[in-house]
Amino acid sequence: MRAPAQIISGQVMHQRVRPAKNRFVYPVFCLRINLARLDEIKARWFGINCWRAVSVYTADYGPKDGSNLEHWARNLLEKHQISADGEIWLHTFPRVLGWVFNPVSFWYCYAQSGELRAVLAEVNNTFGETHLYLLVGFEENGIQSHTRIESKKMLHVSPFCEVHGHYQFRFKDTASTAWVGIDYFDQNGLLLKTSVGGHIQDLNSATLRRALFAQPLLTLGVFARIHWQAFKLWRKRVPFFSQPASPTTSLTVSEDKPL
Repeated sequence: MRAPAQIISGQVMHQRVRPAKNRFVYPVFCLRINLARLDEIKARWFGINCWRAVSVYTADYGPKDGSNLEHWARNLLEKHQISADGEIWLHTFPRVLGWVFNPVSFWYCYAQSGELRAVLAEVNNTFGETHLYLLVGFEENGIQSHTRIESKKMLHVSPFCEVHGHYQFRFKDTASTAWVGIDYFDQNGLLLKTSVGGHIQDLNSATLRRALFAQPLLTLGVFARIHWQAFKLWRKRVPFFSQPASPTTSLTVSEDKPL
């Protein structure tokens, strides 16, 4: 049996291809947590719903009221008739020294046989808004490394992109690595390529200590780098778009078939 939580140490990459090119790669670490086994996670300096150097608060996700996240996710899957009766893992940036900002978290929803049946991408912007993208694998063996799942863009994430077009998501795991790719297409084609990935280890006191010492200001760094890259795009005279009205729905389901 796998450990109830894992730590993923790696990098996030973001590349804009037009009208001005801009690319950056930053080190990050994420956690991946089995939502049915929160009480089993044992690591010094880590806590669930309590202040620690590194922590996860259930009120930061899903219904954002502190209720049981696994139950909420299973109700959502049942509502959309998705057969994912196995484990559900939350892949996210943790709170570090009490600070939290998650541009995107992923809920991996498995069948009991082990196939990845759906991923819920929970996207947050710097304006305090959240939108959920329910990404469904319709192939018999679920979502595979070659599967591309398309979903309409609904949330204003960057002032340098309009709320038009669609995303293509890819998920690729091995026994020791995890990787997510998100490509954004507007009406003129590919605009942005984004990925986050790294090496997977069991979450314990030693692996958490190494990650924390390497990046003690992870959350503040993510937030600061977003604004630094926005400043660079502004200097390059990339068009700026005002924040539109919030989407009228909180959840978007992916297209009927993966690409």
